[in-house]
Amino acid sequence: MTASQHLLFELGSEELPPKTLLTLSKALHSHVINGLADADLTFTGSKAYASPRRLAVLIENLSTRQPDKTVERRGPAVQAAYAPDGSPSKAALGFAASCGATFDQLQRLTTDKGEWLVYSQSVQGQATEHLLPDIIRQSIANLPIAKRMRWGSSTTEFVRPVHWAVLLFGNEVIETDILGLQTGRTTQGHRFHAPGTLLIETPESYPDTLYQQGKVIADFEQRKTIIRMAADKAAATVNGIAHIEDELLEEIAALNEWPVPVIGHFDSRFLALPAEVLITTMQTNQKYFPVKKATGELLAYFITFSNIESSRPESIQLGNERVITPRLTDAEFFWNQDRKKSLADRVDSMSSIVFQEKLGTVADKSERVARLAEFIAKRLQVNPDLAKRAALLAKTDLMTEMVGEFGNLQGIMGRYYALADNEPGEVAVALEEQYFPKQSGGSTAASQTGQILAIAEKIDTLTGIFSAGLIPTGDKDPYALRRAALGALRTIIENSLVLNVIELIDFSISLYTHAFDADATVKAVTDFVYERLKGYCLDHGFSADEFDAVMALRPQEPFDFTVRLQAVKAFRQLPEAESLASANKRIMNILKKSDTEPADSVGALVEPQELKLLQAAQLSEADIQPLLAQRNYQATLNRLAQLKNDVDGFFDHVMVMTDDPALRANRLALLRLLSRQFLTCADISRLQS
Repeated sequence: MTASQHLLFELGSEELPPKTLLTLSKALHSHVINGLADADLTFTGSKAYASPRRLAVLIENLSTRQPDKTVERRGPAVQAAYAPDGSPSKAALGFAASCGATFDQLQRLTTDKGEWLVYSQSVQGQATEHLLPDIIRQSIANLPIAKRMRWGSSTTEFVRPVHWAVLLFGNEVIETDILGLQTGRTTQGHRFHAPGTLLIETPESYPDTLYQQGKVIADFEQRKTIIRMAADKAAATVNGIAHIEDELLEEIAALNEWPVPVIGHFDSRFLALPAEVLITTMQTNQKYFPVKKATGELLAYFITFSNIESSRPESIQLGNERVITPRLTDAEFFWNQDRKKSLADRVDSMSSIVFQEKLGTVADKSERVARLAEFIAKRLQVNPDLAKRAALLAKTDLMTEMVGEFGNLQGIMGRYYALADNEPGEVAVALEEQYFPKQSGGSTAASQTGQILAIAEKIDTLTGIFSAGLIPTGDKDPYALRRAALGALRTIIENSLVLNVIELIDFSISLYTHAFDADATVKAVTDFVYERLKGYCLDHGFSADEFDAVMALRPQEPFDFTVRLQAVKAFRQLPEAESLASANKRIMNILKKSDTEPADSVGALVEPQELKLLQAAQLSEADIQPLLAQRNYQATLNRLAQLKNDVDGFFDHVMVMTDDPALRANRLALLRLLSRQFLTCADISRLQS
């Protein structure tokens, strides 16, 4: 059995950026284990640790050396290895020299593609302790650090100044230089509770040593759990429930090595403000958890976390209460000031803000969205007035003080201000729902006007940015067009809206007045939308060949597309599916290779099997028409599945490409009749067996 030992690497620094701490920790862990794997070093487990002042990786049972291995290099083909006189060719001698060998030491390798000269060499594995320094250094160099800094007179660069490095393999220190630091076995505890150095005896003792002697909880997930439980317990003391969002929970865990909860209170008059304003103020500015009643309303309390066990926690409480009051007072001022002017009165001010150089101002965009929203409303056969009104007001809250201070409240404040202006409730709700879904998997707009506005806003952004030539490339998507396309598709599909997305793109494109290639832009946007549709469908359990079967018909209504897709998925579970898919593929190939255009109607046939198939096809054609009118594609394919035996009988007994041109034409016409019926739903010939 290969010998193994635990490995610990810890890098200590000044406080790391809280919003990137977890990213850095995961990246370091990933790079280290990948580096070990690339070096053929085996281990049984690994664990990442991260706190404000440290990044660490623990590797369990890491092999103490690489395995020995045989390295084989392939040289020239044997036929090129000899000169005409039988002596080794220059190519063969050159290959041997590059391997540090003589020609006689080369061997032959025979494959199905020929015979080659090869050189095999046994390479002894290196000791792990010799490999680790470079693996660690490379892992650090590859960390996703946007801006590295230098400190003192050193040329070393890292996200923050570093102060110590631990590198233990088993009980022994691997001495090396990491970011200008000499590695050892000493770490540092909590900055205030345990400011001295701590000795790490073994890698596995690392978390316990920090916890018991250093007042540091090194495990990030453990700190998150402790913080969540402590916040819940603190909220319960005032008969409340802590409002905990994952993003803030992670940030607080990244700010504290020894989190201690502190509950504070603010003036209850501020509860008259919209709850979202209070929550945003507490979370964004102060990193506080708000406290709610069981019924969801806010209480005039907050929970903060201190990175120290204070002998006077009431001082920390009072300090935070003093800080939150002016913040909430500012929010109250914005709320009162903003309501002195209606959203409608802010429409003209949007003319001063450029949306995009070629696409005009935010006011221009609002006008386009209003026209597109009206177009969509008419297609859905609903009154367009509410949609137009919502579109014209959609961006007006961007002109308010509150949204100027808290950008994440756009839409939300639009709803509050619209209600305060006595706008129709549906319009107010739509101002918020235009941004739905807000994140991956988030809810789409629930109101009809909100759905229309959300679709119109996203389609306008898509077509406009594409028309300006700013098409996303690689991972660069500054206008979030992928999210916009997917959001529009989800809103249409998940609310069963009968809308032709190509028609919407065409109409939206027609609203632009700057110079661009309209036809090329329509095609580019359409292809982009279908790519997002494919991703959406694959994420929802449909296979690539099922998508391709429907995509072959290129349905233009996204909801209709998914209904067809569900029908294809159900169809392929039928016992007849595989045979019919193969038969359809055969039919398509025959029709494609035919040098004559099949007739519209089927003429005289002679064989009993083809006569029987014709009768069955005519009956099925009549049966599926009402099903197709109802978009009942599953029932349509189930009905067509009944043709299996007649189709099999036809191909078993009938030669389609007979020498008789009239009979051949009639048989081709019969095949086209069959193909036409199956292509009413999807091209099932594309289904893989």
